[in-house]
Amino acid sequence: MFLLFLSSSFVILIFTKLSKEYTNTVAFEVKRLNVPRDKVILNDSNNKLDIRLKTHGFKWLQYCLTKPQIAVDFSNEVYKTGSSYVFARSVSYLNEKKQFQNQVKLLSIDPDTLVFRFDTNMVKKVPVLAKAEIQFAPGFDMLNEVEADPDSIVVVGPHDMVESLQGLETELVQLDNVKTDISKKARLKLPKNRKDLKFSLDEVELVADVEKFTEGTVKIPIRVINVPDSISIKCFPKEVNVSYYTSLEYFNSVKPKDFRVVCDYNKAGQNQSFLITELVRFPENVKRIKLSQQRIEFIIVK
Repeated sequence: MFLLFLSSSFVILIFTKLSKEYTNTVAFEVKRLNVPRDKVILNDSNNKLDIRLKTHGFKWLQYCLTKPQIAVDFSNEVYKTGSSYVFARSVSYLNEKKQFQNQVKLLSIDPDTLVFRFDTNMVKKVPVLAKAEIQFAPGFDMLNEVEADPDSIVVVGPHDMVESLQGLETELVQLDNVKTDISKKARLKLPKNRKDLKFSLDEVELVADVEKFTEGTVKIPIRVINVPDSISIKCFPKEVNVSYYTSLEYFNSVKPKDFRVVCDYNKAGQNQSFLITELVRFPENVKRIKLSQQRIEFIIVK
């Protein structure tokens, strides 16, 4: 019985306290409505309004339990000046807002004017740069680089911020002992100051075709170019072995005629008795190309 009476007394006390009116200041978060689609409100704009209210305790309890907001309608409650929207409404006007009509009296507001800086929205397609470190199982490799799918995303935001974006990297993806086609999700490394920016995607898929590879070797004749008409030269050796790495699918299609190795006489220094070999042509479907000779000897025949 004692506990029952104690509980009842406590409830009555609480209701008595909450029934009384109190005056206090509450920070209201500004909720922006009907902002023009071609405009973006910058994050350095006002986003809070301190409102001094007089209301009963039940209403104050509501403000304590939920984050209070005040709506600002950009279609009819603000005016435009330069690169800003301005909200300057009187206390009497705010008292007429629906949220303040139910036993709530608004006494003052601070600041009395809200300024919202804006910029014109820009839409830009930004390329995605795939970042990956791949370790293949023995005998496997890929001809092309890892690509992002999609290879670009759409960014919308303030003109100056969007225009400066030249590309977006993915987070680094590391894979080991790979022997099947690559298909891996990767999140984009979005700018730190991205609150004013909107991105069509925040992750992409990294893809690549992985195949079985083998090594091949071809013997290619060396061609000496830019030799003056007044002299004749002899080179040793006259051919060079070119080793390469390619997939089994393309191995039989690789021919010696697809390669070209030259030595440029104009690049030889005075009293130099050798020429540097250069690979100037090779098929697109090969990689890791090596020449067995980096330089060749030559003599001038008069």
